[in-house]
Amino acid sequence: MKRHEALAPLSREHHGALILAQLLKRTAPEYKGLPTSAAGKAEYALEVFHGSLHAHFLREEEMLEKIKNCNELIDSMATEIYDEHKQLKKAFLLLADSKDLETDLDALGENLDKHIRKEERILFPLIQEHCSGKVLDEIKDMLH
Repeated sequence: MKRHEALAPLSREHHGALILAQLLKRTAPEYKGLPTSAAGKAEYALEVFHGSLHAHFLREEEMLEKIKNCNELIDSMATEIYDEHKQLKKAFLLLADSKDLETDLDALGENLDKHIRKEERILFPLIQEHCSGKVLDEIKDMLH
């Protein structure tokens, strides 16, 4: 399914977040120009979180407010997305005091990857299918 233009900005932002998610995993290959040590990855993850990812979560949460009552399944998914955002934010912020950085980075990478894929593969198609053109236009205006 082609991504609706209203949701395209969020999808484009997901690309960078997926690269971060892959980088944080234990099994990550080396990425040119990106850190390879656990400490370097944690520092980079926090830079990305504070620099763009936190704002991305807030834009998504604004979008979730606009899609309330489009569909029961969407409402249920929205609750999951809010909860996952809280868990991910907490995981990013706890990196600074981690006692087992490699394990915490790996878990964060896995959870971030699953979260983004849920949005891309399940939530966004549901929004496109069940929300009105008016709601999609409101999302587009908000995100552009």
